[in-house]
Amino acid sequence: MDERISKLEAEVKAIKSRNSSVEADKSWERSWVRRLAVAIFTYLSIGIYMSAIQISHPWLNAIVPTVGFLLSTLTLPFIRKIWEKKR
Repeated sequence: MDERISKLEAEVKAIKSRNSSVEADKSWERSWVRRLAVAIFTYLSIGIYMSAIQISHPWLNAIVPTVGFLLSTLTLPFIRKIWEKKR
């Protein structure tokens, strides 16, 4: 009996640990820090690429896809809620 209780306690502890990890992942995915970091990397990589292929005003033109990314991260949660309701 004590062994079964110990086993159940270990399973509950493992589940709580997993849930904590999942919640941290969700928080990271929704965080402004992540969105800002990805936007900065997007802007830099597109700016460097546009410079390499000699597009005029590469750093100005790199703003468009970066803003597109940010807008998509803002609208996707809204679209997801609609999708979940219809599903």
